[in-house]
Amino acid sequence: GLVLGIYSSEKDEGAAQFTSAGDAFDRLVSGKLRELLSISGPPLKKGKTRIFHGLHQDFPSVVVVGLGKKNAGVNDQENWNEGKENIRAAVAVGCRQIQDLEMPCVEVDSCGDAQAAAEGAILGLHEYNELKQKKKPVVTPQLHGSAESEAWQKGVIYAEGQNLARYLMEAPANYVTPSKFAEHMEQKLRSFSNVKVHVRPESWIATQQMGAFLSVAKGSAEPPIFLEIHYSGGANTNDSPLVLVGKGVTFDSGGISLKPSAGMDAMRADMGGAATICSAIVTAAALNLPLNIIGLAPLCENMPSGKANKPGDVVRAKNGKTIQVDNTDAEGRLLLADALCYAHNFNARAIVNAATLTGAMDVALGSAATGVFTNSSWLWTHLYEASILTGDRVWRMPLFEHYTKQVTDCPLADLSNIGKYSRAGGACTAAAFLKEFVTASHWAHLDIAGVMSNKDEVPYLRKGMAGRPTRTLVEFAARLSQDSHS
Repeated sequence: GLVLGIYSSEKDEGAAQFTSAGDAFDRLVSGKLRELLSISGPPLKKGKTRIFHGLHQDFPSVVVVGLGKKNAGVNDQENWNEGKENIRAAVAVGCRQIQDLEMPCVEVDSCGDAQAAAEGAILGLHEYNELKQKKKPVVTPQLHGSAESEAWQKGVIYAEGQNLARYLMEAPANYVTPSKFAEHMEQKLRSFSNVKVHVRPESWIATQQMGAFLSVAKGSAEPPIFLEIHYSGGANTNDSPLVLVGKGVTFDSGGISLKPSAGMDAMRADMGGAATICSAIVTAAALNLPLNIIGLAPLCENMPSGKANKPGDVVRAKNGKTIQVDNTDAEGRLLLADALCYAHNFNARAIVNAATLTGAMDVALGSAATGVFTNSSWLWTHLYEASILTGDRVWRMPLFEHYTKQVTDCPLADLSNIGKYSRAGGACTAAAFLKEFVTASHWAHLDIAGVMSNKDEVPYLRKGMAGRPTRTLVEFAARLSQDSHS
């Protein structure tokens, strides 16, 4: 199969304009493609397709897909590069049509941006069907022509990174337990000589005095793991690393503060923070990015049992602060508190944590963007600029003292894990809680609860766990590796 792009005309009555690959193919078939397009109906709108059979022996089926306006660039209202997003969406829909025709291979028009085209193809075709006997046919996308093969390959690596996060998040919680998650990462990183993976057991966690993390883990029969990944891509192994921290709750029942049963199965993806940061490191290693990255993922389940945290219990974090656990379902911040304390051991250039932390984040922004809370405008600028390119957007949220007061005003301990007005500004009080465990001057907390899954909002992702914002983290790391003046 072949997927070709076509731009919509600036004026309604004008003829649509092919990409250069589309033009070349039309010449190859003596103008038949243009002719068929003109008689097959109205001009193709953005994201809409037409399919033609029997035009050329090498390509039994050709899908022509609308790319929208030719010179679409960065849209300041939307905070993304509209041209790139249009290409991703168009290529994804074209590739899926070829898949529906059960063709094993599809050649894809670069549409003027081979990286975006590759991302659209690889992300658009991905589906978790590991456990089904009946699987969709596998389609292998490749670049049509060879002009932009390097950019295409980069797009493939970016997209495969996000797909790895989607795979981990989608898999059932009995298939991805803390120890299986760690095993999976060891396997993925085994081939890189500049990566070391440390799988820290419960005994090590205890010696580190990570009392908050252990208090969550003790409710489950699955032992906790503290996963630590060191990628040494920098020119000097002593260069300050970027430290990525991810919440790794492989199943979140809510604990004693049990969640409602409707939709609880989705809580297999409550390790989305760990999945995205680990996948970002796999991608950075595959791209051979010239910087050092350390990944930290506290992994456990949050389960109700006779040993579980009880509402009102007080636990002690690694830095000595005591925490009153007023709601056992606000467990992610307990894991992160200890992991953030540990992150300060590495003289980090920046600490970035990602977590499916609060339902309140989903209420605030929905699936449009990841909420970012940060004490550093330098860090914010890098994340924001990265997200414009990837189309996987971020939005800055407040870290006001106003919220800190709500979590530090606590009857029994230094901090409450939900704050005294539990419903109001929940994503902000959670961020204020985490800030109590950070002394680094460049720290950002990404609340990814709203972008955890996709229904139909991102056209190039199928329904299911989204693996967002893996590509934005990778692009951010790539920019950081170029920014030597920080």
